[in-house]
Amino acid sequence: MGWSSMWLFANALTLWLSTAKGEVKPCDFPQIKNGGLYNAKSLRPYFPASVGKQFSYYCNRGFTTPSGTFWDYIHCTVQGWEPEVPCVKTCSKSDIEIENGFFSESDLIYALNKKTQFKCKQGYVTASGETSGPITCLQNGWSAQPSCIKSCDRPIFENSGTKSNSTWFKLNDKLDYECHTGYENKHKDTKGSITCNYDGWSDKPSCYESECSIPLIGPYLIVNPKKEQYKVGDLLEFSCRPGHRVGPDSVQCYNFGWSPSFPTCKGQVGSCDQPPEVLNGEIKGTKKEEYGHGEVVAYDCKPRFTLKGPNKIQCVDGKWTTLPICIEEEKTCGDIPELKHGSVQFSNPPYHHGDSVEFTCLETFTMIGSGSVSCISGRWTQLPQCVATDQLKKCKAPQLTYVDRIQPNKKEFHHNVSMSYKCRGKKEYKHSTCINGRWDPEPTCREKEFCPPPPQIPNAQVMQTTVKYQDGEKVSVLCQDNYIIQDTEEMVCRDGRWQSLPRCIEKIPCSQPPEIDHGSIKLPGVSEEGRDRVESRIHEHGTTLSYVCEDGFRMAEEHRVTCNMGKWSAPPRCVGLPCGPPTSIQHGIVSNELDSYQHGEEVTYSCTEGFGIDGPALIKCEGGKWSQPPACIRTNCDNIPRFENAVLIEKEKISYRSGEQVTFKCAPSYQLDGSNIVTCVNRKWIGELVCKETTGKCGPPPPIDNGDITSFPLPMYAPLSSVEYQCQSLYQLQGNKKITCRNGEWSEPPKCLHACIILEEIMERLNIIYRWRENKKLYIRSGDYVEFQCKFGYKQTKTSPPLRTKCVDGHINYPSCSKNALGSISE
Repeated sequence: MGWSSMWLFANALTLWLSTAKGEVKPCDFPQIKNGGLYNAKSLRPYFPASVGKQFSYYCNRGFTTPSGTFWDYIHCTVQGWEPEVPCVKTCSKSDIEIENGFFSESDLIYALNKKTQFKCKQGYVTASGETSGPITCLQNGWSAQPSCIKSCDRPIFENSGTKSNSTWFKLNDKLDYECHTGYENKHKDTKGSITCNYDGWSDKPSCYESECSIPLIGPYLIVNPKKEQYKVGDLLEFSCRPGHRVGPDSVQCYNFGWSPSFPTCKGQVGSCDQPPEVLNGEIKGTKKEEYGHGEVVAYDCKPRFTLKGPNKIQCVDGKWTTLPICIEEEKTCGDIPELKHGSVQFSNPPYHHGDSVEFTCLETFTMIGSGSVSCISGRWTQLPQCVATDQLKKCKAPQLTYVDRIQPNKKEFHHNVSMSYKCRGKKEYKHSTCINGRWDPEPTCREKEFCPPPPQIPNAQVMQTTVKYQDGEKVSVLCQDNYIIQDTEEMVCRDGRWQSLPRCIEKIPCSQPPEIDHGSIKLPGVSEEGRDRVESRIHEHGTTLSYVCEDGFRMAEEHRVTCNMGKWSAPPRCVGLPCGPPTSIQHGIVSNELDSYQHGEEVTYSCTEGFGIDGPALIKCEGGKWSQPPACIRTNCDNIPRFENAVLIEKEKISYRSGEQVTFKCAPSYQLDGSNIVTCVNRKWIGELVCKETTGKCGPPPPIDNGDITSFPLPMYAPLSSVEYQCQSLYQLQGNKKITCRNGEWSEPPKCLHACIILEEIMERLNIIYRWRENKKLYIRSGDYVEFQCKFGYKQTKTSPPLRTKCVDGHINYPSCSKNALGSISE
């Protein structure tokens, strides 16, 4: 084994012996990435720190401690500083955007592993089908990009069903359905499928009764046509022979059966008095004193009111059919639209339902269409056009079948010129006018088709009418209470049949409204008990509730929610107001101070040298206000504590800095119980000395480095008891190996002096060798001598120690030799 290997072995042996004695490595000054120690400058002299020590530290903006705060304690352990990574990254809401969604919590910053919730807007859900979901702040940022995807709620099945149990569907999802027995969809199939699109379902999963029952005909009532089977859409026409028909002259087969009700035949029928008045409505034309059976009267509503139900009533055997209703229209129209090459006579907004404005064209332009434009249900009717007069188009003579004559007989007609034509088999002429290249009305010999009286829609308000309607006419429907209209509000007479029928669906109530952070439902003058009742009760469809934010918070959007078919609209958010610069404190500074801070942001205070934080170092911006700031207090300790029967070992000072320690010992005949050290921490001495009377007895013998007592240690020794020490191998005992207990104290223990290790590398470097070949020792005990000589061709330097040198407690003063310039041999 070489000298270097022996030296490494000796060092390893020494390290093992030190560890066995309980010696551990202290902690150097901590290097805290993205943070630092409080009062770092004043604490630097106290490093390295012993195991068990702790120090408060802070993290910079954008980072937090593992416990989620912006300050904590760092501890010196056997393995080093704990936590190993004192400052970890935080996540900010500003780092992420949620399409079709928003964060439901108001905090801006989130610590590592902390979760927050996001919510999707109405009509959107998370990938798992929920209206909200969590994301977590991880070491590399947020756990995932929140996603809110378009969704469709489970549709209302009408005379049909599905095997799917899903309550929601993603965009482009397909849903298969099947009609109940005896029903079919509008495509005449018993099965169908619908798709979830951006604007909802592609169609309704509705099925209709395949046929209407064969009607039971009363006496004298003639039905046409007579069939064995009647499909949806079929018409029946009625006449009486003899007698008068009381009721409609035709009915239609719908998916809900025949409508309206069949007529009856009667020999004599009565006449009607003047038609009844309609609130906020008026009769068109001139009133009569008496109206005969079958006569019709039309109604119109006053401005700002819209008509619901049939706009015509009929006298049927002395009674008028169902009256219309005039309902106030709350929707108003926006600004009057601009007309190119035209102008309008303005009036003061707002523009209510029924209000009209008159347009005119410039002098060299001609108006096409009506110059009167009206506000109807929140929308302006069709604008006219202003066409340059010299660019007006001509109309060609109409090419019609079944036409006998056109007057005048020309091939082309100028704008605003009229023509007359007579259809084959008819005596009267029809008229049409050329309007900028188009005939108005469109010339036709086809007879105008009439629809039967409009049907009674299930769950709609009663509408008993016998009046027929022309092609293109519409009838508005009003649902019964607790029902809401779906699809459309008006049915249209087209091609002799009623089409685009509305549906009256039962309203679905809502449960308690959604809760919001930092806000509550606005209920003026309501007690807490009353508020609880409102929040827990069932709310009808259409109910609107308002929210109000706490002090220091504001609404981020519309503050209302509305119940719509069992679901509340998306609730508002209360966003915290920002804060100005944090409060200044005496002898303190703020890390990274700014002019403005968002709600939820935090700042950390630190104190100047000689002062320490009193209270949490971190404050938070909450609703435009900062939480209570700490104070910087003087940390030095002035008066050293006094303990009974204890004596200060070191020299007393006037003042001690925070972190400094002082050591005591017990007076003779007293035994220490616990630690003999007290520490100055922020103006307070931490620690307490207890010296118990021993009546001359001694505690365990004092430990010595690199040695131990030869007997088993006892907790207590009688007066005049003695113990002996011995040193570890290669260590030299200095002093009396025996100590004695007198008056509760042990006499002075010996020391174990280190041996010296003779290193071959050092001898080679200093050009020396052993003088006596038989005395090549690796170890020299403390107090022993070793003698060297210079290598051949070298001589002792002038400043060299003697060639014979002594080992003193592990240290040896090596001599040195240098090359002999004259080549003489050294002595």
